[in-house]
Amino acid sequence: MLKSRTAANKKLKRQPKAVPASPPKDRSGIRLVSVAAVFALLWAGLWARAWYVQLIDGPRLAAMASRQHHATELVTGQRGDILDRNGLVLARSADFKSVFVRPVEVADRREAARMLANALGRTYAEMLTKVSRRSSFVWVAREVDDKAAARIRRAGVPGVYLTTEYSRLYPYRQLAGRLLGFVGTDDKGLEGLELAFDEYLTGQSTRQVVQRDAAGRRLYMDGAGFAEGLKGKTLRLTLDAQIQFFAEDALAAAVRRYEGAWGGCLVVDVPTGDILAWAEYPPFNPNAYKGYAPSMWRNRLAMDALEPGSTVKPFLIAAAMEDGLVQPDSLFFCENGRWKLHDVTIRDTKRHQWLTVDKVLRYSSNIGMAKIGLEMGAARYYDYLDRLGFGRRPDVPLPGEGRGIIRSPGEWREVDLAAASFGQGFAVTGAQLAKAYLALANGGVTRPLRLVDDGGQNQPRGERIFSEQTSAAVLAMLREVVEGDGTGRHADIAGLDVGGKTGTAQKASRSGSGYGDEYVASFVGLVPALNPRHIVVVTVDNPRKSHYGSVVAAPVFKSVVSRTWAYLGLLPESPADAGGLASADAPEVSGRVMPVAGSFGRPSAVVAAADDLTVVPDVVGRSLRSAVEVFARKGLIPEIKGHGGTVVRQQPAAGSPWPDNITESQYVLWVMEQS
Repeated sequence: MLKSRTAANKKLKRQPKAVPASPPKDRSGIRLVSVAAVFALLWAGLWARAWYVQLIDGPRLAAMASRQHHATELVTGQRGDILDRNGLVLARSADFKSVFVRPVEVADRREAARMLANALGRTYAEMLTKVSRRSSFVWVAREVDDKAAARIRRAGVPGVYLTTEYSRLYPYRQLAGRLLGFVGTDDKGLEGLELAFDEYLTGQSTRQVVQRDAAGRRLYMDGAGFAEGLKGKTLRLTLDAQIQFFAEDALAAAVRRYEGAWGGCLVVDVPTGDILAWAEYPPFNPNAYKGYAPSMWRNRLAMDALEPGSTVKPFLIAAAMEDGLVQPDSLFFCENGRWKLHDVTIRDTKRHQWLTVDKVLRYSSNIGMAKIGLEMGAARYYDYLDRLGFGRRPDVPLPGEGRGIIRSPGEWREVDLAAASFGQGFAVTGAQLAKAYLALANGGVTRPLRLVDDGGQNQPRGERIFSEQTSAAVLAMLREVVEGDGTGRHADIAGLDVGGKTGTAQKASRSGSGYGDEYVASFVGLVPALNPRHIVVVTVDNPRKSHYGSVVAAPVFKSVVSRTWAYLGLLPESPADAGGLASADAPEVSGRVMPVAGSFGRPSAVVAAADDLTVVPDVVGRSLRSAVEVFARKGLIPEIKGHGGTVVRQQPAAGSPWPDNITESQYVLWVMEQS
C-alpha cells in the first residue's frame, strides 16, 4: 500500500505547474514598417535609375532617339528642267537615294559592313573595305531602291548616311536625244545641252536634318519648301517638239529607205533665227545612254564636217553678182558636159552648151560654176565664204562645235578653186550651212542661229554680205531649181512657193587621195521662196540605193514642210491650192499633243510594246521613269508630287477616259519612298 502511495506521489510530482496566459503581441506595425521599407528602397532605386539615365546615360539615349526620328542628309537641289518653246518638258529630274559613309564616324566597322551588305545585297568584304578606308567621304551605292534606303535608315548606324540625288528623265525618249545629251550618276552633264548648260541647270547642295516617322519616311508627302532655293534654272529652247518629231520621222524614213549611214535635218525660223528642229538618225535615247557606243553620242550636225557639194553654189553666184562679175542672164559655155582643166576632168550630169547663170544653177552645172569661180578668184571667193561663217564656229551653244575645214586661199591651185566652186575640196557642218542660208534668206544680212530662248535679250547686229537686190535675184533662181525640169523638182509642193538647192558630193577616198564611191546627198529648201519663213537643211551620209540629193534628201524637205505648215496653220485655205495634201502628210495637230508610241519609228529592240492608250493607264506601283514615259506617249508630262521613285497614287484613276481638253494640271502622280 505504501508503494502505491509513493508511486502516486511521483506521478503527481511529474505534472507541470499551470502557467497563467499572457496577452497576445500586435505584429501589424512590423508588417507596415517592412512594406514601407520595401517601397522606400524601390523609390530610391527608381530615383537612382532616373538620375543615372538623365545625367549619365542621357546623351547616349537621346542620340539613339534622334537617329530613329531624324536624319542628316546631304541634299542637292533638283536640276532644272529643259523645255521646248511651248513649255513642253523635254528633260526633268526625279529624286532618289544614294548611300555614303564617313569612315571616321563609324564606331563599329563590322556592324556597319554587315548592315550595308544585307541592305544592299552586296558582299560583306566589299562593304568592310569601303567603311575601313582612310577618307572623310566614301560613296557606297548610287541610286538605291526605296526598300534598301528604308532598311539603312532604320538601322541608324553612325557614320552611314543617305543623300538625295536626282535621276534625269527624258519623257520623249529619243526625241532630240543627241541635242539634249545626258547626265551621269553624279547629276553632271556629260553630252549635248546638258553639258553645255551644266552650271546653269545644276542645283546647289547643302546638308539638312529631316524628321521621319516610325517607318523612317519623311513626315511630308508634297515637295513644298523642299530645297526650293537650291533648284537649278529652267532652260527653254527654241525647238518646237512637234516640228522636231516631223523632222525626225521624215529623216528616219529616208535614211532607212536609201540605206544611209547617218542623216541630219535642221529647221530654222528665218525672222528670228530660231532653230525649230534639230534631228539626227540613227536615234539616240538619253534615258539609256550606257547602252550606246560613245560614237552614237556624237552630235554630228554640230561637230562633223562634210563636203557641201552643190548646196554652196548659190553663194558663189551671189558673190559674183555682188562684185559685178555676172548677171542672171550672163552666158557660160558648159563644154557639152566634160571639161579638162589641167590634169583634172570636170563633168556634168547632163550635157549642156551655153547656159545663162540662172540655168547654171537650175541644172547644177559644175562646169559653169567652175568658170564663174575662176573669174572671181580664190581670194574674193574665200572672203565671202569666211564672212558667211564657213571655217568659223556658228556659235550654237553645243560642246565640240566644229569649224569645218577650209584652207586659206594661198594654198588653192586653179583646180582647187574650180572644185570649191561646186562644193568640193572643203567641208562644212550642217549648222554652218543653215547659218549661211539664213543670211541669204534675210536679205543678205547675217543673223545668229538661236537654240536657247533668251527672251530676245541677245540680238547682235548682223553683217551685210549681199545687197537686197542680189539676195532677191538668187532666191528667184532657187525657185526655178524646184520647178519643171530643175534638179530639185522632187521638193516641189503644190500650192506652196518653194525654192532650194540639191547637193550630191563625192566623199574623199579613205585611202587619202582622190575621191571614192561614197556620197553625201543633201538639200536646202526655203519656203516661201521669195520671202522665206523657214529654211530646212537635209543631209544623208553615204546612201547606198541612190546618192542624188534630189532623190534622197529633197523628199524629206517636202514632208517636213507639208506637215509643219499644216501644224502651224500656214497652208492655203483652199484644199485645191494645197495640192490635196494627204492626211499622213498634214496630220491634225491640236495644242501640244505629241504622236503616240510607235509613230517615232523606234527600233523594236530598244522600245517595248506600247501600253493601251485609249484610256488612262494604270501606273501605280511603277517606277517614276516608266510612268512618266507612258504619259509622254499621250503628249503630256504629269505633275509630280512627293519624293521617291515609286508611284503610289495617280489622277485621273486608271481606266478613266482621256479628257477632251488635255492640260498638264489635270494629271498628277504621287510618289514616295517605299519601305
